[in-house]
Amino acid sequence: MSSVLDKSVVTIESAEAVLGLHWFVARDHTARDEGLEIKIITPGIKTRFERSDPRTHDHHLVSSWNYQKAWEEGACDVYRACEWGQIRRTYDSKRKGPIAGKRPAMVYQAIYVRPDSPLNTPIQLAKHSVGVQFHQGSHYSTLAMLEGFVKREEIKVVHAGMVEERYEALMDGTVDAATLMEPWVTLAEKNKCKFVMGMFYQGLENISADLAPEKVAALTRAVKKAVKLLQADPRRYAHYMIEEIPEKYARQIAPSDFYLPRLRYVDPAPYTQEEFQRAYDWMLSWDLVGPNAKYENMVCNVY
Repeated sequence: MSSVLDKSVVTIESAEAVLGLHWFVARDHTARDEGLEIKIITPGIKTRFERSDPRTHDHHLVSSWNYQKAWEEGACDVYRACEWGQIRRTYDSKRKGPIAGKRPAMVYQAIYVRPDSPLNTPIQLAKHSVGVQFHQGSHYSTLAMLEGFVKREEIKVVHAGMVEERYEALMDGTVDAATLMEPWVTLAEKNKCKFVMGMFYQGLENISADLAPEKVAALTRAVKKAVKLLQADPRRYAHYMIEEIPEKYARQIAPSDFYLPRLRYVDPAPYTQEEFQRAYDWMLSWDLVGPNAKYENMVCNVY
């Protein structure tokens, strides 16, 4: 890892800017004040399968590392994802790197249908395909949203890939609905897609076990400063989300199009045993994780 070669460099894996906007702001505005250089890497892969592939319909056939490979390969010091996904990947991981605490990004995911769709309400999604990415926030949040309206056996989530692929699957009719996050939510609304339901959820960040405590402390200070900047003027930093999507989509939206209450960032905080147990028990009820996970073995709370 770069941090081993250069003690001032910390490598962060960020799959989508909205999930780690605090890292982009820290990289460009606050990290240097703490004597750090932040390097951000992205997965750079697509994960959508052919419709005939059985992995499209069965999360048991998809590795929790099918997308965020950098951590397990030792290519980053810190990575973040949804609360449930981090529990699953920490459970599956062969690399030492516990959950460091709750990430700043309170991410918003929402289910959309096409403008001409006859579907309008959550209960109408029973037995209709909803595009998600297995073992990522869209997967877990969709189950959490729909189980309040639809019988579990009538929830039809399908693996439609990363959020760009899910948006495309929605627009080309491959799926009946898709769960999206920013900037794709803004793009979907710009193109008259219909909102069905949405939710915020917390995420977690894992950190390399060999990262020096003083570096972790410096990182935490830099991130907290970045959070203050985001809270003061989130629109100023919306460009990071636009810049990472393909030009044909990026030119359709501007920072002025974003609904700012969807961009919610808070200080990193400890992840409590009660929070862990609540999430883990829910995952067990869906057969989304294995048995006998222990909070004390998976969480270190260094933030």
